[in-house]
Order: sequence, then C-alpha cells, then structure tokens
Amino acid sequence: MVDDANPASVASAGIDLLFQKSRRKPRIGLVAGGLGTYWPQFPTLLPQLQDSARYVSERFAAMDADVTDAGFISDAKDGAVAAERLRVADCDLIVLFLTTYLTASMVLPIARRANAPVLVIDLQPTEKMDHAAFGTGEWLAYCGQCPVPEIGNVFRRADIPFRSVSGWLRQESAWRRIEQWINAAHVRAALRHARHGLMGHLYPGMLDVSTDLTLLPSTFGSHVEVLEFDDLRVRVDTVSDAETRERMQLAREVFTLDDSVKDEDFEWGARVSVGLDRLVDDFDLDTLAYYHRGLEGEQHERLGAGMILGASLLTGRGIPTSGEFELRTTVAQLATQVVGAGGSFCEIQALNFEDGVVEMGHDGPAHLAVSSRDPLLRGLGVYHGKRGWGVSVEFDVQHGPVTLLGLGQDRDGGLSFIASEGTVVPGALLEIGNTTSRVDFGRDPGEWVDEWSATGIGHHWSLSVGERAADYRAAASLLGIDFRQV
Repeated sequence: MVDDANPASVASAGIDLLFQKSRRKPRIGLVAGGLGTYWPQFPTLLPQLQDSARYVSERFAAMDADVTDAGFISDAKDGAVAAERLRVADCDLIVLFLTTYLTASMVLPIARRANAPVLVIDLQPTEKMDHAAFGTGEWLAYCGQCPVPEIGNVFRRADIPFRSVSGWLRQESAWRRIEQWINAAHVRAALRHARHGLMGHLYPGMLDVSTDLTLLPSTFGSHVEVLEFDDLRVRVDTVSDAETRERMQLAREVFTLDDSVKDEDFEWGARVSVGLDRLVDDFDLDTLAYYHRGLEGEQHERLGAGMILGASLLTGRGIPTSGEFELRTTVAQLATQVVGAGGSFCEIQALNFEDGVVEMGHDGPAHLAVSSRDPLLRGLGVYHGKRGWGVSVEFDVQHGPVTLLGLGQDRDGGLSFIASEGTVVPGALLEIGNTTSRVDFGRDPGEWVDEWSATGIGHHWSLSVGERAADYRAAASLLGIDFRQV
C-alpha cells in the first residue's frame, strides 16, 4: 500500500532529509450486503456473511485511507440509508461488497446518490465449495458473483461506470487488484483537492504545453493559482544569510557538489530555494510550474535561472515543481508521487539503435527519489535553450522497471492519462547537468517513439519507478478521463 509521506520504495538516502508534504487521505466508503429474504430461511447464513464483511472492513481499515463503513444492508431501504451516509462522507471511492445475491435496487441508490465512483467486489469465503457437505444455505455464501452481471447491466443502463474485482476472501492476488483501486483513489483525492501554481509565462512556441486553465477545475475539481515572478522575488528578498547558509548545508547533505559549482551560484540557488518554500507555503501549493525568459541578467532572469535546486528539493518533498510552464506534467507528477512511485520531469533526449534504448531525461528540476545514487549538483554557464546560468541537478535513474505517465489534452479539450512501461538499463550517459536514463521498451526505439507521439502526449511527462500502468489506468477510470498505453 502506498505511503505518500514516505516513498521508501524509491527513496534515495538524501530524500530522507526532506520533510514530506502531508495530504488529505483518500476517503473510501464501504458497504456490504445480501438479500434479506434469505435470513429467516437460512439462520446461519447472515452471521457467516457478517464475519466476511468484518474481515473485509479490517483489511480496508489497515490501508492508507480514511474508511467510512456504512455497515451491512439487507434491502432497498437499508441501501438508501447507506447512500445518504456515504454521500455526506464525500468519498473518493465507494466499495460495494456483494456477500451473496442481492438485487440491483439495493445498490443503485448508493451509486447514484453518493456522487463517487464505485467498485464492486465479490469475495467468496474460500477457493471452492465442499460439494458433498454443502446445502443451499452454505452455497448462498458463495453466491456473491451471481449479482455481478446484474449490477453491471443496471449500471450501464444508468450510465454509471462499472468496475469489479471477483475472487475469494483471503486471495492475495484479488486484494492486490483491490489495492490498485485504492491507489487510484489516492490519485483522485490528490487531484480533486490539489492547488496548482502557475508562475511566469509559456515558453515561447511550445504550443503543446499550453493548457486551458478551466480544464483542471472542471475535470478534477482542483484549483490553479496564477502567480507572477514578483511573488517569488519579494519572498527571496526577505531570506536571511543564516537561512541561506542552512539551506546550503541541507543541499550538501542531499547532493554531491561537482567542482564546477561556483560558490555565488550555489548561494543564490539556496536563497531562491528558501523563497520558493515560502511561496509554496503561502499559497498552499501542491505543484508549481514556472518559466521566465528574462534578458541580460536582470532580476527575473536570475530568479528563473536559480530555481533548479529549490525546485528539486520541493519535488523530493512531494510537491512537483517543473520548468517550461508545464502545468499538465506537474499534474502527472503529482499522480505518480501519491502512489509512491516518485516521478521526474522528462522528455526524449536521443535514441540508441545499437542498444535498443530510448535515452530520456531533462535539464532542471528532478525527483530525487528516482535517482540511483546521490544526485549531483553541476555548475552550468549555459542553460541550453534558456537564458541565465547557475547550478543544475544531474543523476541517472534507478535501474529496473519504470512507467511513464503524461497528461494529454485533445482537440475537444478532454484530458487523458497516457502511459508506457519500460526498463531502465545500464550504459553510457551524458554528464551535462541533466537527469538521464536509458529506457528499454522491448522494441525498436524508433517505432516506440512513433507510437508514443501519436497518442497526443506532448513532449514532457513524468518518469516513475515500478510497473504502474494498471494503477494509472484505474486512476483514469476514477477520474473519468481516457487512458492510453503504448
């Protein structure tokens, strides 16, 4: 199960030094049920089903979520009462546990009134029935699958998305599938309540990056706070020398400093980092995307050039902070962050046809949690494609499975999650102050680029660790957006 406060599965040593942002946990509504007509007919059936419901409730209580257990329903009146309780609970996901047969009329009010996506689970007591010993009452405890097609039919007719997990009570593979939906609820909860900062202006000419700001609140319910670089400037101006030295010490513990780092650039990056923290705190931001072109070393150019250290530290704390005004990619990074998979700002750098890999990464801010070693601070006299100079972050991504996740925007304005799974493999890497990795997608890298580009991905995305496409597919389902996988 994920732990947003401590992505230990992907953490480097340095990230443990960073205070992680605390977020609202997903709210899970749970209700179990069966057909009350059976109870007087088979007196031992209801206690057995209630035992199963208690076990399911205990499993959910142990997850990293706030669970509202609406109890056990036996008829449509019970269903209406549970629906009202779950509506008030403002759930991110409602789980209906079908313990035996029940009618669709018992659960349709829950799905319609609670204003939350629904997952149906049916977990029979054991792997199989004891046919020689069982009678009708014992069989009915194994009949939770019976109403699943009925619920699916009625949900379709009611225009309610249908999701289900079928299995047996202590089947860990079934619980792993259930946990994917809980991971998805983490994403839905984060995006429903996120406050996204957008500071500066679009990188000139990057039309794929431009985003309709109405889409995020209308699709997810999140908020976009439009900021100016002056909002950062006034906060950086108040940073004391002592605070700057303290931040430089933290950076020395998190990063390895290359000999190319100049003291004055390091000090400036640390000072901007403290100012960035204040900006994020003052506006209560969950993400921040920024860009400012600047000219001839003026103050705003220096602020933009001094962002990388502080932005990487913020990203490592679970507050994705990315350059080039990439609002949608910070949303994708937030999604990958809250499932415990890190998520670093990324684009294609080159193809290696001899080794069959796609080389990808980015200059500037990076997610320290996906680094295979202590990240390096490198001094750069030139930021390619950008004005200014200063310190940049360089590391290679952990070897092993990774999943790319981007947020696409289509012609009709609709948003989509776009994903691809691959494997980071060892090999030669550039040493130019960038994050970088060699990703093997198990196919010709040129063919992969063609198919990836045809999805409408845009040229940036989040690189997260682990095989996570199933989590992101489930999250797209709960968010009501399309999902595409290469």
